[in-house]
Amino acid sequence: MITMEQFPPLMFAGLIIIMLIGFPVAFSLAALGLACGFFAVSQGWFPPSFMAALPQNVFGILSNDLLLAIPFFTLMGALLEKCGLAEDMLDSMGQLFGPVRGGLGYSVIIVGFILGAITGTVAGQVIAMAMISLPVMMRYGYNMRYATGVLAASGTITQLVPPSLVLVVLADQLGKPVGDMYKGAWGPSILQVLIFALYTFMVSRIRPEHVPGVPKEARTLDGWALWAKCLRGIIPSAILIFAVLGSMGGLPGIDTAICTPTEAGAMGAVGAFILAASHRRLNWPVVKDAMIGTMRITAMVVFILIGSRTFSLVFQGVEGGKWIEHLLSNLPGGQIGFLIVVNLFIFFLAFFLDFFEIAFIILPLLGPVADKMGIDLVWFGVMLCVNMQTSFMHPPFGFALFYLRGISDTLFKNGALPRKVLSSDIYLGSIPWVVMQLILVAIVIFFPVTVTAFLDKAEAVDMDKATEMLQGIDAGQAERTDPNADTNALFGLPAEAASEAASSPASAASEGVP
Repeated sequence: MITMEQFPPLMFAGLIIIMLIGFPVAFSLAALGLACGFFAVSQGWFPPSFMAALPQNVFGILSNDLLLAIPFFTLMGALLEKCGLAEDMLDSMGQLFGPVRGGLGYSVIIVGFILGAITGTVAGQVIAMAMISLPVMMRYGYNMRYATGVLAASGTITQLVPPSLVLVVLADQLGKPVGDMYKGAWGPSILQVLIFALYTFMVSRIRPEHVPGVPKEARTLDGWALWAKCLRGIIPSAILIFAVLGSMGGLPGIDTAICTPTEAGAMGAVGAFILAASHRRLNWPVVKDAMIGTMRITAMVVFILIGSRTFSLVFQGVEGGKWIEHLLSNLPGGQIGFLIVVNLFIFFLAFFLDFFEIAFIILPLLGPVADKMGIDLVWFGVMLCVNMQTSFMHPPFGFALFYLRGISDTLFKNGALPRKVLSSDIYLGSIPWVVMQLILVAIVIFFPVTVTAFLDKAEAVDMDKATEMLQGIDAGQAERTDPNADTNALFGLPAEAASEAASSPASAASEGVP
């Protein structure tokens, strides 16, 4: 006979199994939640009315205005994928850095960072950068494993750089402002770029033949014309980034927000239309593809939310939250031990699950435990975001590797590549970059200042000054107890004279003076 105390581990084991079998998680998760819920009702662990509250509970979750930011930011990214920004920036940056050893690698890393801040989609970013840079890298003798690794890794930076959709979802699940999550992510984002650039520099010194410089005569632009082309891609992107993130308080140093994340996302979508029009790429096929892509991602998010909420409601009803808290809070090492175990668990799940599935299914189970252990939830969320970006790079299931595999085959068939890119080069080339991403996870765990340094500092309260202010208020209230105090102040009478004047009619009356 199964007891209620034994049921949460069984539900959790069932959750792991259905996530690994490959059936759509949203539907299998809802089915597991409903089956477990009806079994719990049959056992008398909670009344049928508990399950009757499920539809209203799901509707309440989907009524969250913050989730409207997801389709807006998705539409913005989908439009910017097709407006020519990636092509222009990669071409200009490649010519600017090309003559330096590893210059094409530096240009891919920088453009990946900039595109990550304005598009937010890994697929479009990896494909766009591979189409432009991979043929050039092969033409000038770049090591194939380095070339495929830097293209895939630079495409995944978009998951961490604000305004990332992952950060919006994490902020919603952890109950923290999106602006704070964006501010906290800037430190790890910049560190990620620096780590990638440092690795490229080390390769250029240790194995210079792997990342040769591009001959200067291969440049089609030089001087001011080259700089002008670079700025033509960077300046509009920077304006859009600062307008979207600054308006919602998502940039370091900006303490106030003038609009909500949803309004900022809408403004970003309008800005994407303007940028696409300025590049003369705004037409019906582009808009149609962008809207279809937005619709698919939004529908996926909604169904995952419904499935995860169904499972979570039943799991909490059988006191699964207490089981998780007891299991994780008693780990050796305190907070650090908890964070290491959680990150290993997320890293393992990322082999098989998308970041949306991890955020909506696993995070509601871990967030309350982290909060009770005194862990800053913004730091916790950004750290998990750093970890989850590896989900696109894991051999052999990383989606970024699949995108790179597909576009490289297409380029070879079209004659853009001199030879076929081997799957072994793609998978082995990704390993150093996954290691660098894990190094960043360790840095964020052991040095929380990388996240918290960009957050607004809490104002310290001077208790002595507060006590003096309270004493002053008490003294003022004591003075106000005199009913004639307002009249005295109005006529400018001293308190003593006023009291004598007030008492004189009474004394005169007692003496019989008319």
